[in-house]
Amino acid sequence: MSGHSKWANIKVKKGAEDKKRSAIFTKMARVIRVAVKAGGGNTDAITNSYLRTAIEKAREVNMPKDNIERILSRFDSAKEHIESFYLEGFGPGGVPIIVEVESDNKIRTSNEVRLILNRYNGSLGGNNSVMFQFDKIGRIEVLTILEKDWEKLVEMGVWNIDGNFVEVAFENLGEMTEKIKQEGFEIIDSKPFLKMKMAMKVSEIIRNKVMELVDELEENEDVVEIFTGLGEL
Repeated sequence: MSGHSKWANIKVKKGAEDKKRSAIFTKMARVIRVAVKAGGGNTDAITNSYLRTAIEKAREVNMPKDNIERILSRFDSAKEHIESFYLEGFGPGGVPIIVEVESDNKIRTSNEVRLILNRYNGSLGGNNSVMFQFDKIGRIEVLTILEKDWEKLVEMGVWNIDGNFVEVAFENLGEMTEKIKQEGFEIIDSKPFLKMKMAMKVSEIIRNKVMELVDELEENEDVVEIFTGLGEL
């Protein structure tokens, strides 16, 4: 019996590790697709610096080369049919949820997101059902920001500094990314971001449920980004 129990424990542990690895690879696949999009649909890592950085991140978490090539190949073959759009709805406790999606089948992906929301007592809403509660801004992730850098960044036109992230006007995202890079900062990521105008206050139970919902949504390969009324999770 002890041998059987030991084998069962090993299988459970391996299963948990496999699930964790799969979730990491799913997130990295999304990072790669976003990088291709940021580079104007260019799947060549030599000429698309966003993609080059994304692939480096994927290799750091030991994502197989075959996986990366399959993602790029799939994007190339389907890019004419891929549509980018937002799905709006509500999560546990009525928390606003916006899911950014890239899909070659809007109906399929919408239904998949609706089913996930329903499992958490949430619902899918219509256009602008929650979007009006968010501001669209530009968000740039920088490798290192020291306190002495704050004044310089603000003088350059940065709105807000939050850890290693700087927030700028959405319409100035490309220009500000280039300016910050020219000042010697190492850019990790640069993208549009939806920020809740006033973050909701909820109980710890609801917050944990929302985090579980976000984790499950992130497992869908068509999901690019998730924004919630709780601000940063």
